[in-house]
Amino acid sequence: MKPSNGKNSVGGNPRPFGRPVPGTVRLLICDDHTLFREGIKSILRVDPSIEVVGEAADGRQAVESALRSRPDVVLMDVSMPVMIGYEAVRRISKANKNIRILVLTMYEEEEIIGLCLNAGASGYILKDAPAAQLIEAIHILHEGGKYLSPRAMQKVVAQYVEGSAPAETRYDTLSNREREILKLLADGLSVKEIATLLDISLKTVDAHKYNLMRKLDLHSRTDLIKYALRKKLIEFPTLSGSEKP
Repeated sequence: MKPSNGKNSVGGNPRPFGRPVPGTVRLLICDDHTLFREGIKSILRVDPSIEVVGEAADGRQAVESALRSRPDVVLMDVSMPVMIGYEAVRRISKANKNIRILVLTMYEEEEIIGLCLNAGASGYILKDAPAAQLIEAIHILHEGGKYLSPRAMQKVVAQYVEGSAPAETRYDTLSNREREILKLLADGLSVKEIATLLDISLKTVDAHKYNLMRKLDLHSRTDLIKYALRKKLIEFPTLSGSEKP
């Protein structure tokens, strides 16, 4: 049952679609799959109080779009190209505290949930949630509350019960630039390619690479890729079908 103030929920009873909702929720959808974004927009059409004001297909675009259009709520996937979702959450939250961020993802590992919440997300919901739950979560964030879907809450509660409350991780000690370079290295780019892409010198990239590997206690590109896979910075390559651009 949802709390009486209606501002926090853990998968409570969904808001009836027929009930008028004061004000319009301006929503930015961030996911790298076009068909998924189209599916979300189709789902949200049942609630005329939600207005989709923009879309983003990668993490960096998500940050730029959020800061430009200033939506009320951002719907953010974790697995995003160019910049991982929880890093995009961190940058949006730091730049504009008024933007509420709801993570919509397939990952239910407690470490990923913790990274997103620590980065500034106000909600976390899984992609297999019912449409009514997603709409309820969007409204709860818009009203200033927080939302965790039932399975996400179970993971968070279990972590605290086991006495392992989230502490600062090694990833948290990295600077924004180091996180960016970590992602690009894990994607397979060379130091020269990264320098060109980010418009910085080879020496600067090398310095950041050395610092991030020292902080993460990594000693080779193989270690770095394994770390990136564990943190969902990159995905395992598919064995069939077309690759992402």
